[in-house]
Amino acid sequence: MTKTQILFETTEGSFKAELFTDEMPITCGNIIDLMERKFYDGLYIHRIAPDFCVQFGCPYALNPHVIYGTLDEDAGQGSGPPDTTFLSCSGKEHTRDEYGNIEDELVKGLSNEEGTLSMANSGDPDTGGSQFFINTKDNRHLDWWNGSSESAHPVFGKIVEGYEIIKKIEGVEISAEQPVNPIKMISVTIEKE
Repeated sequence: MTKTQILFETTEGSFKAELFTDEMPITCGNIIDLMERKFYDGLYIHRIAPDFCVQFGCPYALNPHVIYGTLDEDAGQGSGPPDTTFLSCSGKEHTRDEYGNIEDELVKGLSNEEGTLSMANSGDPDTGGSQFFINTKDNRHLDWWNGSSESAHPVFGKIVEGYEIIKKIEGVEISAEQPVNPIKMISVTIEKE
């Protein structure tokens, strides 16, 4: 079985994640397509919530100083490229909606445990697109099947190398959940084993 790993290079250091391509073919296909489009390269990490998560992937986070909650195009409000198609990891074609979002892929058993990658969304169904977060503690209350949260956050991968970089990022000085000193995602690339 081929393992698909992603290398994240940031201004704070690098880390790797493994994608759950067999269990989450639509979500992973979406993420892989965005990486191949270089969608993530140059974006800034726009949200750090200590003892919860590190989040990025908003196309509006090209400017590290856009404050969340003040504009329609704030960091945290964007999604993938609207009305575009991509192939799932099972080879089926899917289309992002007019907002750049994909359908929720809900697979029971993939829990929001510490070190996992999970799709961010607005809280409504089928509103995940390009943004995701890395759980920095066990956040099982976000698992769609336990009913603790109104929103469903599908897990699609896990950190396999460099988790200490995530913890370093989580510990930087923040203001309104944004790093005081911007942290840039230099590049996100795919490695297949």
